[in-house]
Amino acid sequence: MHSNLPSNVRRIGFVVTRIAGTDGVSLETKKWADVLEGMGLECCYITGQSDRPPEQTVLIEEAHFQHPRIAAINRRAFGSEQRSSDLTDEITELAGNIRTRLKSAVEQFGIDVLIAENSLTIPMNIPLGLAIVHAVQELNIPCIAHHHDFHWERERFLVNSVDDFVRAAFPPALKQIEHVAINSQAAEEFSRRTGLACRIIPNVMDFANPPKLVDDYALRFRQTIGLRDDDLLILQPTRVVARKGIEHAVELIRWLDDPRAKLVITHASGDEGDSYARRVRRFADLLGVEVTFAEKWIAPERGETPDGQPVFAISDVMPQADLVTYPSTYEGFGNAFLEAVYYKRPIVCNRYAVFRTDIEPSGFRTILLDGYLTDEAVAEVRRVLTDNSYCLEMVEQNYNVGHQFFSYNVVEEELRSILRRPQTVCRCGRATAG
Repeated sequence: MHSNLPSNVRRIGFVVTRIAGTDGVSLETKKWADVLEGMGLECCYITGQSDRPPEQTVLIEEAHFQHPRIAAINRRAFGSEQRSSDLTDEITELAGNIRTRLKSAVEQFGIDVLIAENSLTIPMNIPLGLAIVHAVQELNIPCIAHHHDFHWERERFLVNSVDDFVRAAFPPALKQIEHVAINSQAAEEFSRRTGLACRIIPNVMDFANPPKLVDDYALRFRQTIGLRDDDLLILQPTRVVARKGIEHAVELIRWLDDPRAKLVITHASGDEGDSYARRVRRFADLLGVEVTFAEKWIAPERGETPDGQPVFAISDVMPQADLVTYPSTYEGFGNAFLEAVYYKRPIVCNRYAVFRTDIEPSGFRTILLDGYLTDEAVAEVRRVLTDNSYCLEMVEQNYNVGHQFFSYNVVEEELRSILRRPQTVCRCGRATAG
């Protein structure tokens, strides 16, 4: 361990509903763990689903937001302001159960600091949030609450019958907890609503270690999804949800009026339903644009399906894109944007709010939309697709900007500062509560 970290900070425990797949929380959890392990610390995971090594993981099935009991609670808790006593009892019982197993995991691993990854942010799992609050208070353990998206940013949580629980745990006001948001707007709104301090640590990529070259396995992707060698792979590397603005990518393909241009969408709808996916399909059909929904060929890691079909990681797919589209209307930060920068791909990007405040000032060169497609943007896309030297100059500048402002060293500096706080050091020497 580095000598300028406290000697009694050795093990970090991540508490997260799941760390598996390619969702933003799982990806950023893995990046933070990489940084912390690079600092000489050990990391372990308390979660409902994990792709981490079993010896570093304690599984609590009810910690997953898709657990049947948790899903049933959410159906009853949101959309109505009337709560039954049975629902109160169910939440309280589950919170107590999870708290007991959480405290046992802290003892089992000898955890010195907890990191709550979005589990004290958005009430997808109310019992888990309450359990963390109670365990932190009872153990007097230092905790970093890493916030990705707050409940006040999502309309579906506005009407609910659990406001008392939400106010207690999403987020909580405990002196043992240091709060971290991923963008300046979220941090400011957090402090306005809670009166608490909040650090900003942006999403990052490992720019100090450039990506590997595309190998023969990755080169099978185009053929697997039905693209010809001379087709233009226009990649939309997101889920199919309305805030991603995918209809702008469809419209761009139509404006390009090039039969080689094919839109490929990497992820499914996820937990937000498939009505928007149906709209994208209808819109593409209306404009005569060929769209490939490629989620069945993409996985967290390359491999094969049970019937022997190849699947590819994003790291296989992204470097082969001729253009990345990112026309989002709202993002908590912009993981897919940074991935495109890391893999040196040109980007069409809508100037969503956080992009304007936290990303654009850094000096990235992208093809920008201000809410809609313009002739100028289409002309710029055509130039990027045909002028190799112009495109190379653009992506190299972007990589250098990413290395300066959004690399792992940014996370390391901030986490090192938090772990050296006197409050953290003193609590790491606590006596374990019963």
